Amino acid sequence: MFSMCKQTHAATAVEFSISCRFFNNQEENLVVAGANVLKVYRIAPNVEASQRQKLNPSEMRVAPKMRLECLATYSLYGNVMSLQCVSLAGAGAMRDALLVSFKDAKLSVLQHDPDTYALKTLSLHYFEEEDIRGGWTGRYYVPEVRVDPDARCAVMLIYGKRLVVLPFRKDNSLDEIELADVKPIKKAPTALVTRTPIMASYLIALRDLDEKIDNVLDIQFLHGYYEPTLLILYEPVRTCAGRIKVLPIQKPIGGCLVMTVNAVIYLNQSVPPYGVSLNSSADNSTSFPLKPQDGVRISLDCANFAFIDVDKLVVSLRTGDLYVLTLCVDSMRTVRNFHFHKAASSVLTSCICVCHMEYIFLGSRLGNSLLLHFTEEDQSTVITLDDVEQQQQQQAAEEPSEEAEIEGILDMDQLEAATSAPSQAKSRRIEDEELEVYGTGAKASVLQLRKFVFEVCDSLINVAPINYMCAGERVEFEEDGTTLRPHAESLQDVKIELVAATGHSKNGALSVFVNCINPQIITSFELEGCLDVWTVFDDATKKTSRQDQHDFMLLSQKNSTLVLQTGQEINEIENTGFTVNQATIFVGNLGQNRFIVQVTTRHVRLLQGTRLVQNVPIDVGSPVVQVAIADPYVCLRVFNGQVITLALRESRGTPRLAINKHTISSSPAVVAIAAYKDLSGLFTVKSDDILNLTGSGSNSAFGSTFGGYMKSEPHMKVEDEEDLLYGDAGNAFKMNTMADLAKQSKQKNSDWWRRMLVQAAKPTYWLVVARQSGTLEIYSMPDMKLVYLVNDVGNGAMVLTDAMEFVPISLTSQENSKAGIVQSCMPQHANSPLPLELSLVGLGLNGERPLLLVRTRLELLIYQVFRYPKGHLKIRFRKMDQLNLLDQQPTHVNLDDNEENEELESYNMQPKYVQKLRPFNNVGGMSGVMICGVNPCFLFLTSRGELRIHRLLGNGEVRSFAAFNNINIPNGFLFFDTTFELKISVLPSYLSYDSTWPVRKVPLRCTPRQLVYHRENRVYCLITQTEEPMTKFYRFNGEDKELSEESRGERFIYPIGSQFDMVLISPETWEIVPDASIRFEPWEHVTAFKIVKLSYEGTRSGLKEYLCIGTNFNYSEDITSRGNIHIYDIIEVVPEPGKPMTKFKLKEVFKKEQKGPVSAISDVLGFLVTGLGQKIYIWQLRDGDLIGVAFIDTNIYVHQIITVKSLIFIADVYKSISLLRFQEEYRTLSLASRDFNPLEVYGIEFMVDNTNLGFLVTDAESNLIVYMYQPEARESLGGQKLLRKADYHLGQVVNTMFRVQCHQRGLHQRQPFLYENKHFVVYGTLDGALGYCLPLPEKVYRRFLMLQNVLLSYQDHLCGLNPKEYRTLKSSKRLGINPSRCIIDGDLIWSYRLLANSERNEVAKKIGTRTEEILADLLEIERLSGVF
Repeated sequence: MFSMCKQTHAATAVEFSISCRFFNNQEENLVVAGANVLKVYRIAPNVEASQRQKLNPSEMRVAPKMRLECLATYSLYGNVMSLQCVSLAGAGAMRDALLVSFKDAKLSVLQHDPDTYALKTLSLHYFEEEDIRGGWTGRYYVPEVRVDPDARCAVMLIYGKRLVVLPFRKDNSLDEIELADVKPIKKAPTALVTRTPIMASYLIALRDLDEKIDNVLDIQFLHGYYEPTLLILYEPVRTCAGRIKVLPIQKPIGGCLVMTVNAVIYLNQSVPPYGVSLNSSADNSTSFPLKPQDGVRISLDCANFAFIDVDKLVVSLRTGDLYVLTLCVDSMRTVRNFHFHKAASSVLTSCICVCHMEYIFLGSRLGNSLLLHFTEEDQSTVITLDDVEQQQQQQAAEEPSEEAEIEGILDMDQLEAATSAPSQAKSRRIEDEELEVYGTGAKASVLQLRKFVFEVCDSLINVAPINYMCAGERVEFEEDGTTLRPHAESLQDVKIELVAATGHSKNGALSVFVNCINPQIITSFELEGCLDVWTVFDDATKKTSRQDQHDFMLLSQKNSTLVLQTGQEINEIENTGFTVNQATIFVGNLGQNRFIVQVTTRHVRLLQGTRLVQNVPIDVGSPVVQVAIADPYVCLRVFNGQVITLALRESRGTPRLAINKHTISSSPAVVAIAAYKDLSGLFTVKSDDILNLTGSGSNSAFGSTFGGYMKSEPHMKVEDEEDLLYGDAGNAFKMNTMADLAKQSKQKNSDWWRRMLVQAAKPTYWLVVARQSGTLEIYSMPDMKLVYLVNDVGNGAMVLTDAMEFVPISLTSQENSKAGIVQSCMPQHANSPLPLELSLVGLGLNGERPLLLVRTRLELLIYQVFRYPKGHLKIRFRKMDQLNLLDQQPTHVNLDDNEENEELESYNMQPKYVQKLRPFNNVGGMSGVMICGVNPCFLFLTSRGELRIHRLLGNGEVRSFAAFNNINIPNGFLFFDTTFELKISVLPSYLSYDSTWPVRKVPLRCTPRQLVYHRENRVYCLITQTEEPMTKFYRFNGEDKELSEESRGERFIYPIGSQFDMVLISPETWEIVPDASIRFEPWEHVTAFKIVKLSYEGTRSGLKEYLCIGTNFNYSEDITSRGNIHIYDIIEVVPEPGKPMTKFKLKEVFKKEQKGPVSAISDVLGFLVTGLGQKIYIWQLRDGDLIGVAFIDTNIYVHQIITVKSLIFIADVYKSISLLRFQEEYRTLSLASRDFNPLEVYGIEFMVDNTNLGFLVTDAESNLIVYMYQPEARESLGGQKLLRKADYHLGQVVNTMFRVQCHQRGLHQRQPFLYENKHFVVYGTLDGALGYCLPLPEKVYRRFLMLQNVLLSYQDHLCGLNPKEYRTLKSSKRLGINPSRCIIDGDLIWSYRLLANSERNEVAKKIGTRTEEILADLLEIERLSGVF
C-alpha cells in the first residue's frame, strides 16, 4: 500500500522562547520555537495611522499598547530540543546567532542572512556515532544547550553524560581598547573577518571529571567568573522523581538558586547557603536545613522562571499563577530572605522570556501564548519627591558615580545593574532617606514594598494539544436566519467541519476548524452578461455620516455599463455623468475619495459624485486595457504596450486630470502594470534612510519596519561625529560584560518604541511594469525614473534582486529607450512563463508590509519586500509563497496570434482581460487581496504579520470581486461565480481568520475529553473533566473500602481529584444545551465514549444509534478496579418557550457495574463490543439489558477498538495491535492475526485503498506505521502475523484520527479519477498540528518517490537537517527489521512548488516527467483534502 503523509496545519504550541537581536543590533526580537517550527517576532506599537499623527513620541511617558508581529517563519526537518542565542565576533557581529539542538545529539548555529532574508547555517555539529552513544539505544536524553554569559563558549549536554564544548573566538585586537577612547576604525578590519568566529568543538566525558557524575539534572554557567564556569547538578544514584532547576544570578549578587519541587535554595561560593521550604512536603523530602517560608503554600513542579531584575524573578506555576520572587540581600551581598508576591493568574506556561526590560512573554503548549507588560506599582508615595529630587535622579541614571558613593558596596562596572530604571533609582532614594531616619534595619522591609502589575498586550492563538477530534456537518446560515441544511443527498455535497477538543484545565476549549471559507450569502440577484464589478464612494465632503460606506456600484457588460446606487436598497440610476453605452475597464476613487474616475477603452472620465467634471479622450490608436490607481495618479496600459499616466491637479479650485509628460519606453511592450503608494518607508533611494541609526533624523522612516536599520556589512564606517556621539556606531566594538550591555540599553530603555512611532516620511509613489521580455521594472512617479529592474521575473526565483544594482544609471526619459537595449541583452531562462498581472499592495498595520504579487498563467508568486542597503532602490524581494492556479482544462492556452490582431479594432470587454488580483481595504475588518479565478482564495496579512491564504469554498470559479460596505452589509463583499448571479455576502464573523486555518475557539474553562457527533440530532456530545483539591480518600479495610478524611495542616498541598461530566453542545450557537448533561459519580473516570449502532426492531435498517460510555472507578491501588457501562439515547422533546436549545433530553437505556474497568467501546454487526479488564466481550442489547454473546482474552490493557464489517481491530497500550473476527452464526470471537513486536500504541485507524485494507497505527515515539493482513506472504506465518508495510516518523504525537472518503470537487475534473473509493485519514497532534495520510495510486507514488529522492539532495535544508533521516522510523528498542518507508513525505514534495521555474523544469527532467504533471498531481490532492 503506497501512501503519502502531509501536514496541512503547522504546530501552534510554543515550547522555547528567547529574546535576541535577530535581524540587527538595533532591535530586539522574540524567537519562539515549538515542535519543528521556528518563528521570529518583534514587539511593535499597536497604533493606527490616524492616531499616530496625533502622537508625539518624545513627549510620551508610557509606551502605547504593543502587539507581536511575526517577521519570519521557518519550518525544520527536526524538532527543536533547545534554543539559545549568542553574539559572535568578527563578520557575524552585526546580529546574534541562534544555537538550536535536535535529537539525539545535533547542534546547528544559525544566523539571519540580510542578502536573502533567509536563515543561513554557520556551522553544524553532530555527535551520534556509536562510541559516543556508549551503548544507549533509547532516545530519552534531550540535548541541552547553555551559553556562557560573556559569550566565550557554549556547551551541549548529550546522552546525559558528555559535554560538547563550542569555543567562540573573541576579537583580541579590540579587547585592549578602553571603551572611553573608542575611535572609528578607518580601514576595514580584514584580519578579523577572515577567521571564523566558531573554533573547533571538543568533547568532555563527565565521568573523567568525577567518578560519581551521572544522571545530570541541570547544567548552568555562573556569572562573574574569569573563566567560563559551569555548575553541574547531578545524582550519583537516581532517586529523585521531581524536577530540579538551577538559575544563575547576575552580579552583584552572584551565585545561583536551586529550584526544587518543594523548596528554594540559594548557593554561592564562600557564603553560607540559605533555603526555604514552600510547603510541608519539603520536611520529609530532604535533609537540607530549610526555613519555612511564611504565607506561601505552593509547589514548583513544572514551574518556569525568568529574571526581570538582578534580584527579582517571575515564577509561573503549573496552575498558571504568576508570582514575583524577590531576593532580599544584605550589605554583604548575601541572600538573607525570599519574598513571594502573587501578581496575577495567567496561562499554563511552557517557557517564559523577558524582552525589552518590561515585557514578558509566556509561551504555552496548553493555551494561547501571551505577551504581558509589567510595571511596578509606585509605593514611593510615602515621601513626596519634588522636582529637585527628580533631577538628581536623572543624573543618577546618567552618571552612576554618585550612586556608587552612597551605596558603597558596588563595583564600578556593576553600577548600572543597580540603577536599572529610573523607577528603581526612585525607590533607592527613599531607602537612603529611610536609612538616615531608621538606621540600616529598614532596608530589607523597603524592598518588599514594590508590587508588580501585569497587563496583557497580545496573544498568539494556539490549538494544542488536540486531545480528541471528530467531523461534524457544517451549519448553513440561510437568508432568514439559522437553518440547518437537510441531510445531503450525496456524500459529495456534505460540508463537514472539523471539531477538536483542545487545551487543558482552564485553557480547555473546543476548536472548530474550517479549511475553506464558506461566505455567508446575504442576497443574490441575476445580472445577465455582467463581467466585472466595482464599488466606489460618493464625494466624501458632502457625506455627513457613514464616510466608509460605498455609494455606487458599477457593473460592466460586454459593451455597456450599469450604474447602481447603494443605500438602504440598491437601485439603478440614470442620466448621470457615468458613461453607460460602453464597457467600463475600471472605476475607482481619487483625491481622498472626493472624486470618481471611470475609464473606458477610449476615455478617462473624472466625476464628482454623479457630476461629470472632465472627460479626457485617450487616442493613441489602440484601446486602454488596464488601469492602476495610486491616489492621485492614474496609470493606463494601452493594448499596444504603451503606458500613460495622469495626475489629479486641483489648481484654482477646478479639479482636472493632467497627462504626465514623462513617459516610459513602449518597447518591449508592457504587458502588466501596478501603481503603488508607499507608506512603509521601505521604498527609498536615499541611503541615509538606512544608515541613519539614531532615529533622530527626519525620515528614519519607520526604519526598523522590515529588517530594520542596516549598515553595509563588513566595513563599519562611522558616518559623522553625530553618530559617534549619540548613535550606535559603537556597536562595531561589541561590549562584553552584562553590565556594559546594561549600561548601553538603559539609556535607550524606551527608545525602541519611540523610534517605531516616528512619522513615516511623505508617501512615495511608484509604478511597477512587466514587459513582453519578462522583465519587471519599478519607476518612481511622477518623474518616471527607472530605479529597479528584475530580469525574468516569471521564473519565480526565491529572491528578486536589482539587475542594475552596480550600474550607476541616472536615466532621463530620452535615455529610457537605450536602456531597453541594455535589458534585452540580460541573460534569460528559456521559456519562463510571462507575467500576466502585477499587484503591489501595502498590507499589515498601516501598510507597513508591502507584498508584490505576480500572476503568470500557471501560478501566483507572492513576494515580501525587505530592506537591502545596496543598489538604487534600497530593497529586495523574498518569495513567501506560491499559489497553484493551474486550470485542469488546457483550453485558455492556445490563443492564436492572428486572432489577436483582428481584435485590436473591435476590442470588447472579455473575461480574459478581467483583473484577477483584487486588493481590498476592509472585508470583515481585514485588508488583503482576493485572488479570482479557478481556485479563488483570500490573502490576508494583518498586523500580526503572518501571511494567511484561505481558499473560498464552492465548486465554481470567482470571476470578479469587489469589497462592499453598506448599512445592511457591514464590511462585506460582492462576487460573480460561474453563473451570472451577483452574490452579496459577508465573512462569517465568528471565525478567527488570522490563523493557519480559519478557527473558532469556544472556551470551556475545563479539560475537554472525548468528543462525538450525533448525526441524527445534529449535536455534539462532549466529556469534560474539572479538577479540585480533595482531602478524602478510600482505604481498604480487609473486606471492603471506607472513606477517610485526612488533615495534614495548612502548609500541605492536597492532591487533585477529577470530576467528569457529559454535556451536549449545539453547533448552531456552540453553547451547552441546558438540562441535558450527566454528572458522573465522584471517583468515576470516563475511559471510553462512542456512538454505537445496536440492533433494534423499530428501524428499517434494524440498527439504532446510542451513546455508550465506559467508566472506571479510580480509588487506589489496594481496591479492585471496577467500571460501569452507561447507554443513553438522545430524544427530542418540545422545547421550553423562549429556549429553542432545550429540545434535547437524555434517556438512560442501561447502566450497570461491570467486573472490571471498561476501557474501550465499539459496535460490530449490531452487537456491542467492550474491552473489560483483560478480556473483550460482545454483548447484545435486548429489553434494556445487555446479554453476553462471546468473549476472548487479550494482552495488557486494550484502549481502543474500531470495527469494519465483522473485523474488530484492537490497540493494546503496550503489546501493539491485534485483529479479531466475530462470526455471528457461530457466535464466536477469534484472533485472526496480530503484531508480534511490542509497541506503545496511541491511536489506530483503517487505511482504505479501494479493495485493500491497511491498519494505520500511531505510537509513543511519534511514528505512523501501516500494517496489512497478507496470509499468502511467507513471512506472515500463514496469516498469524500482521506485516509492517510502511512507516514514517511524524515528529509529533498523534492521539486522534478519523477517515474521510475522497471526492472530486471543482469544475474541471481530471479524468480518470485516480482516487475512487480511497479514504484519507485526518490526524491531529499534541502540538496543535493537523494533517492527513492518503493512499496514492501507484503511478503517482512512483513519480513522487523519484521526486522525493531528487529533492533530498537538490535543495539545501535549514539547519543542515536531512529529511530522509528525520522521516525514518525512530524506535528506542533495536528491532531486527529495517524501516519499510513507503510513505511519501508530503511536506518535502510540496516544497517543489516553491522552486524557481527553471529549477522545477530541471528536477522534472531528471525524473523524466513534466512540471505540469507534478503540479496537476499536487493540485488534485489539495482539492481532495480541502473538504472542511
